[in-house]
Amino acid sequence: MSRRQRSNEVCADCSVPDPHWASINRGVLICDECCSVHRSLGRHLSQVRHLKHTPWPPTLLQMVQTLYNNGANSIWEHSLLDPSSIMSGKRKANPQDKVHPNKTDFIRAKYQMLAFVHRLPCRDDDSVTAKDLSKQLHSSVRTGNLETCLRLLSLGAQANFFNPEKGNTPLHVAAKAGQILQAELLAVYGADPGTPDSNGKTPIDYARQGGHIELADRLVEIQHELTDRLSFYLCGRKPDHKNGQHYIIPQIADSSLDVSELAKAAKKKLQSLSNHLFEELAMDVYDEVDRRETDAVWLATQNHSTLVTETTVVPFLPVNPEYSSTRNQGRQKLARFNAHEFATLVIDILSDAKRRQQGNSVSASKENVELILKSITSQHSNESQDNDQPDYDSVASDEDADLESVSSKANRKKSMDSDLSDGSITVQEFLDVKNALVASEAKIQQLMKVNNNLSDELRIMQKKASKLEKQNSVPDSDYDNAVSYSDLDDTGFVIIKSNIFT
Repeated sequence: MSRRQRSNEVCADCSVPDPHWASINRGVLICDECCSVHRSLGRHLSQVRHLKHTPWPPTLLQMVQTLYNNGANSIWEHSLLDPSSIMSGKRKANPQDKVHPNKTDFIRAKYQMLAFVHRLPCRDDDSVTAKDLSKQLHSSVRTGNLETCLRLLSLGAQANFFNPEKGNTPLHVAAKAGQILQAELLAVYGADPGTPDSNGKTPIDYARQGGHIELADRLVEIQHELTDRLSFYLCGRKPDHKNGQHYIIPQIADSSLDVSELAKAAKKKLQSLSNHLFEELAMDVYDEVDRRETDAVWLATQNHSTLVTETTVVPFLPVNPEYSSTRNQGRQKLARFNAHEFATLVIDILSDAKRRQQGNSVSASKENVELILKSITSQHSNESQDNDQPDYDSVASDEDADLESVSSKANRKKSMDSDLSDGSITVQEFLDVKNALVASEAKIQQLMKVNNNLSDELRIMQKKASKLEKQNSVPDSDYDNAVSYSDLDDTGFVIIKSNIFT
């Protein structure tokens, strides 16, 4: 942006001139004080980044500036533009307002409660509304009208929506049309560049096919954004994806230290996590990296005599209500790690991410086939993208991980198992995977049948136990050899569990 343009910029929340921060997913520029409130909301509500002291991908910065210049703030303050809002007592914050509670209350109402966003007429089925909005988004991304797409996303459109009629996602459409800024916006809202369409092609494939080389390269970077950010945090550089380097895993400088048994146990537990839970942990570490880096930039750019107070510090990751209490507690505990401990954890995450990516080529082909089969039979729906996040304390078995649906994986923030575009599927591989799926289904049916039989036996034994308890004439000496109801209940359930997971 030119100096003349920058002189006209004001904070979207309180109108202070010359804002130094941006909220990426909201498409607005904000001042230092309002930034401190945005940070306390959490990245799920506002993703902040300094305009000068933080590295920006050029097209991402251009996307934010385009949204700001085209009035994206009016999306979040729609009802405040109505003159009647002044009469009702509604107003936005001003530069003279205190951070707490005036600016804080306004910002929370604006972005957390969405109190001023234009509301659609109430409908009986909200899922139908979301599907309609997603279809509109699917059509809009082929144009350069970013604010229209942001408005649709603010109302509930899904960035990863799979259109069953078209057989692809909005990101496929944007990639075909060469709309790099639309691709940036969709990626900010969770679109996955590695998602294949009904023909098995990813948005990266279509960008390259259309000669949009810059867009294709940027989509590859977005696909590896999580691990790239972790590598940059440790060593200040990112992998060279153009030359096939997708991971940089630095080593701890003090390698002479003995690895404690606790550290070995933690690493072993990390490796035993299912892919889904591992990705959740990796995203939590990513958020903690962002908190620490943003914290350092924020503290280094402030007037410490006036701004750096206890009320503007974000000591740990804010609570995300979409996550379980167990996961939120685990996220906050990451702030307790000192620099060495946290660096060790990041290195372990990077190492295991690389191991899983290189070891899952067969399962990736299987997932690709499953997705194609579902596309052909028109079984894709928007409902498959609204799965709840599991807790950390419930680790899935390997069998559960293999049977995890591809449609739920498509809704994850960033895919750790990327590079699917390089693998083609032969007819023999297709048949092998299909046979494996049939065999797995048969095994599940068999286990369910065994479980039902055991349940019947358990009910019979419970009836017998109840009958024995009613026989008060039984001598005391015989009770020593009798089995109580509670023992039967516990034993019965142990038998069922052992048969299911054997």
